[in-house]
Amino acid sequence: MNARFGPFEVDADRRQLLKHGTEVHLTPKAFDLLGLLIAEAPRVVRKDELHRRLWADTFVADATLVGLIKELRRALDDRDAKTPIIRTAHGVGYAFAGELQRAIAPLPAVSRWIVAGSRRIPLREGENAIGRDPASTVQLDAAGVSRRHARIVVAGDARLEDLGSKNGTMVNDKLVSAPCPLHDGDRIQIGPVVVIYHASTSGESTETIVREAT
Repeated sequence: MNARFGPFEVDADRRQLLKHGTEVHLTPKAFDLLGLLIAEAPRVVRKDELHRRLWADTFVADATLVGLIKELRRALDDRDAKTPIIRTAHGVGYAFAGELQRAIAPLPAVSRWIVAGSRRIPLREGENAIGRDPASTVQLDAAGVSRRHARIVVAGDARLEDLGSKNGTMVNDKLVSAPCPLHDGDRIQIGPVVVIYHASTSGESTETIVREAT
């Protein structure tokens, strides 16, 4: 999980804490502790849970945890007791109390399109007609292509259906006799014309975690 707060950024994949793009040194356990507190924010994580998750099956003194908290506060320049980044719940545990943005797993946006010669034709949700009809989403003005030849229906996935065309529809050299799912790179033959179907996923969301009142 990646997160941003104030001038800081946590890159979990690279195990780096950055301030204004410059790496701030943390020991491995201190980095693990920071990531754990951010992941659980704004919940107070009890000391026994921190010990269990940071040092599974190993006993360490409570002073070791306190030392890591001090290391984090130094690295984060966390000196304002009124608005702490790492909040102490006395006798209980610790919480990440700063305002942060962290990446969350989104439902990826899917872009779908047809490549016909030099044209890149985007597909929309619902029905996308293919044929000689000028109103078609994928308009193919060629002999052997029916006016309403086929359609691609986008509804979660994308499915190709022949519409009773005279010269048939094929996907990867197989005749389409019933609606069939499409996959990125599929070769679609509309009568004598070949087009290529493409799909890709992209997108990222963030959520803002507001500082917990103390």
